[in-house]
Formats: sequence, structure tokens, C-alpha cells
Amino acid sequence: MKKVLVSRIHLIIFLLLLTFSTTVVFGNTSVKEEIKAIENGLLPAVIVKGKVKKSFQLLERMKYYNVPGMSIAVVRNGKLRFAKGYGIANTNTGKKVDVNTLFQAGSISKPVAALAALKLVDEGEVDLDKDVNFYLKKWKVAENKFTKNEKVTLRRLLTHTAGMTVHGFPGYSQDKDFPNDIKVLNGKGNTPKIFVDTVPGTIWRYSGGGYTVMEQLVEDVSGMPFDVYLEKKILKPLGMKNSTYAQPLSKKWHKNASAAYNGNGKLYKGLWHNYPEQAAAGLWTTPTDLAKYAIEIQKAFAGKSNKILSTKIVKKMLTKDKNGWGLGPSLGGEGKNLTFGHGGKNAGFTNNMRAFAYKGDALIVMTNADRGGALNSETQRGISSLYKWNLYGSRVIDNVKLTQKEIDAIVGTYHYKRARRTTVTKVFAKDGKIYFKNLDNGNEVLLTPASKLELIDLSDGSQYEFKKNADGKVTGFVYQRRFNLEKVE
Repeated sequence: MKKVLVSRIHLIIFLLLLTFSTTVVFGNTSVKEEIKAIENGLLPAVIVKGKVKKSFQLLERMKYYNVPGMSIAVVRNGKLRFAKGYGIANTNTGKKVDVNTLFQAGSISKPVAALAALKLVDEGEVDLDKDVNFYLKKWKVAENKFTKNEKVTLRRLLTHTAGMTVHGFPGYSQDKDFPNDIKVLNGKGNTPKIFVDTVPGTIWRYSGGGYTVMEQLVEDVSGMPFDVYLEKKILKPLGMKNSTYAQPLSKKWHKNASAAYNGNGKLYKGLWHNYPEQAAAGLWTTPTDLAKYAIEIQKAFAGKSNKILSTKIVKKMLTKDKNGWGLGPSLGGEGKNLTFGHGGKNAGFTNNMRAFAYKGDALIVMTNADRGGALNSETQRGISSLYKWNLYGSRVIDNVKLTQKEIDAIVGTYHYKRARRTTVTKVFAKDGKIYFKNLDNGNEVLLTPASKLELIDLSDGSQYEFKKNADGKVTGFVYQRRFNLEKVE
């Protein structure tokens, strides 16, 4: 009997330790209630008017989207409200996600990296509006007809208005060597050469290539490797102890690093990809550390801190340029509802960060899978609804009824053509309802009409927008506003 009692005590202690290893809670029971509400209150992308508003359970949705691991942090009134990890970080070892698990930040790397360049501006080492070639030593922006009168400046690099090429970077698997910055800039890696192909300052166009130019500028001006400068001047002062720009990831971090998973929940070869384009995509971090970034920016913006940057430069950083972009982060909202943040997508990692400028609130969600985007969105809607932030909401559609003739016009076989193969899909009707089926993998989904030509998968909010020709005949559809499929029969 005594042995049984001791065993039970050991079990209880183990479960308590497990709880505290995956959750950091600040406050009282109400915080635990908030966490529970979030975990059971994920909200869909689309709801049908007049129908009961449905919510989802977090662990169930992780399974639905093939997301092994997820980590969340919420900031309230300038302090970390809670942080918690869910699921598995590495299915090979069985290691669970906890608050110290590192995820690849993807493009969330950019606003954090921007602090390095802005610190050089704050210290008078760099001018935001001076030709970057004045500062670049080992590589120069090639002059051409587009740069004759307007130049590439740091302000334009940070706001994606420099007219530079290369949207993003695919990374390199662990068995591949990867190039240094100069080779990346010269197109000697797995992406094209980075150059100016439109007049700087005239348009907004997202450019990871531009951030690689910024990375080289920071190295040339500071005389330090980019990851070393970030560690010394930004990450360490912010207390971001579980963050690094080192590429490849140093061995000391491996035990806490999450592996990366594809859309089917399968492990990427070598656990993850490497990204030599550190400023654009090379940050490893946690939601808790990103919360520290958000809190510091909020404090500096309010004139309550100058730990990293002065209030003057932070106010410039959070001033909208073209397409609502700041000096690093994307900006949303107006006036007292101004927000700053960024999304992040690397191979096997999908994340988002959003914070209020005037209010001390923020949320960060990170996942270790390619299908984490929809899960993140559902989680963000639930969090926004709980705290009445009005950041993210579900789209409400009318309960549209299609005639049999309209259904018959949509029904058919559709092809999505790619360079090496064609995906065959079918739209069919059954019992007055419309279904989409991918004939390659057998996946079948119910589609709900939002209008006569737009149908939606309510399970994840994905859109199917059908097209007609001049004769009124359906010729194809666009999936998620990105992929064009042609009707063949």
C-alpha cells in the first residue's frame, strides 16, 4: 500500500513538472481560465449568417492541419500574460514543445533584424536616406537606368520600396552547402541575382533580397558578422536568451530546436533547412522572446525606454510608408489602434506576430508545420475575440442557394498544370450539395456557396472562385486567389 501511495505521489509530481515545463502563467486563476478559453475557442475563417457560431478545440485543429507542435505567447498591459507550448517538437525523439522550444521565425526575422540597422542610424553611423553604396564595402548595388536619379537607401530597403528583386528564399537542406551573403547577392546560391529593376521609391514590393542588402550593410558598417552584432546589440540587451541568427544553428541550441514538418505532417530531411539570408529568414526564437521584442518597442514608442532604440527612431519605425509598411514591421490599424508585426514562413514553420503600438497588448503564435497558417489564424481570431481586440474576425457570408442549372454549370473536371505534372480535380454534386475532390489524393470537401460563383470550404475557409467566359460558360476557378485551374470537361 505504501509503495502504491509513493508511486501516486511521484506521478502527481511528474504531471506538475510537465505542466510547468510547457506553460508559463503570470497572475491568478483567471489566467488559467483565459488559456482554457483560448484552447477551446478557436474561431473559423468563415461563418454562415444565421447559423450557430462554431468554435474549435486547439489540439483537435492541430491534428486536422497536421501540425505536430505549436507555441503561443500573449502580452497584456505591457507584460507577458502567459506562454504555453503544445504538441511535439521532434517526433524522432518524442521531445515535447515547451516555452523554451526554438522555432524558425521565417520573415519575422525582418523586423527584429531591422533593429540592428536602426541602431546604427540612432548612433549616427548610417543615414536613413543616403545611398547605401556609400556604406557598402564588399558589395555594391549595381547602378543602372533605374538608379540614375533615385537611389537605394536604408529607408527604402526596410520599407520594401527600394525596387529590388527576389521576394523570398527557400533555404538549403542540411546536406547542402550554402553560400555567404555576397554569393547570395550575386545569384550564386539557389535564388536569382539581387538587383534594382524599378525606380527606387516608386512602388512597394516585398523583397527579401533588399533585406540581404541591409544585412551586408550592417556587417560592413559594424565590422561584425551579422549574427554576432544582433546577439551583442539587440538580442542580449532585450533578454532574448532563446534567440539566435546563427546559420547553421549552433550545436548548443539543437536540443531545444523544433524540427520542421511539411503539409502532411512529415519530417523534413535533416530536421530543418538552413538560411544564410539571416536578416530575411534566419532567426531562431520563441514566442516568449518575441514578446520581449514587442514589449520593448511599445515602451520605447511611449518614451518609457531606450534600451535598444530612442523614442524618436521608434516613432519613425512605426510611421506608415507605402502599403502600410514601417521600418521593418508591417503596420495596421489607425490612430490609437495602430499595430505592428509580421508573418513568418520558412520550410516547415509558419508563424505570426502582432502587437499594438499604443496599448501594451500583443500575441505571437508559432508552429512547426507548413499548414500552420490556417491554425494560427483560427487561434488569433479566438484570442482577439476573447480580449476584444478587434484584430481578427470571421467573415460572415449569406446562406446562398444555387439553382440546379447553376450547380450543373460548375460541376466538372478541372486541371491544375505545373511544370512537371498536372493535378486532376473534380467538382461534383450529391443530394443538392457541391463537393470538391482531388483525384490525386482522394481528398474530398464540402463547398458552401458564398455567392453564385464563389464557394468556400467552411472547415478551413479556403476559397474557390469560379470564372465564366463571355458566353456565360464556367471555364475554371481560382483556388485561394493564387492557383488557376482550368475546366476540361
